[in-house]
Amino acid sequence: MTEKEDHRHEMDSQLPEARTEALEDLLVEKGLIDRARIDSLIERFEHDLGPMIGARLVAKAWLEPEFRDRLVADTDQVLQEENVSGAQIEHVEIKANEPGIHNVVVCTLCSCYPWALLGLPPAWYKSPEYRARVVREPRKVLEEMGLSLEAETEIRVWDSSSETRFLVLPERPAGSEHLEIEELAELVTRDSMIGVARAQTP
Repeated sequence: MTEKEDHRHEMDSQLPEARTEALEDLLVEKGLIDRARIDSLIERFEHDLGPMIGARLVAKAWLEPEFRDRLVADTDQVLQEENVSGAQIEHVEIKANEPGIHNVVVCTLCSCYPWALLGLPPAWYKSPEYRARVVREPRKVLEEMGLSLEAETEIRVWDSSSETRFLVLPERPAGSEHLEIEELAELVTRDSMIGVARAQTP
């Protein structure tokens, strides 16, 4: 790739961000939106409405085997009982990691993703490279993202769609037996619920 082509590629990769920024600036300038309100909304999705909701469900599943079984068997019913609602979780299925089985989520067609459980989707989740490669070579993609799995571990890839969103229930980390639900929830990351990482160790 020539220097000119490399520069063009870099510009193309930044184009959606630049367009979004320009559109936001225009709407603010015309008084149609308030920038502080947008920042507040993004912050809320990233920290309050997002990953911590999914993380709390995972932590509760780690603590209560009966709750875990119901969560995996009928996620929609449990979300209703827990008063969890919001964007893109009309139908959710939870796939539990266990010894010898690791689950990972992708959306090959676009970027379907359970916003109300995980917050804003990361940029890499929406990238064409992740969407194409994780289906063909999941082990290699996970290794590149920092997750090395044992050779005998079966990797199951779940393709989200507008009809069904998936969420991974990561394995409980060793050394967390003494922790309460709030402390456990802090170990559960967005990436571990997509399946590209393990839950953090205490």
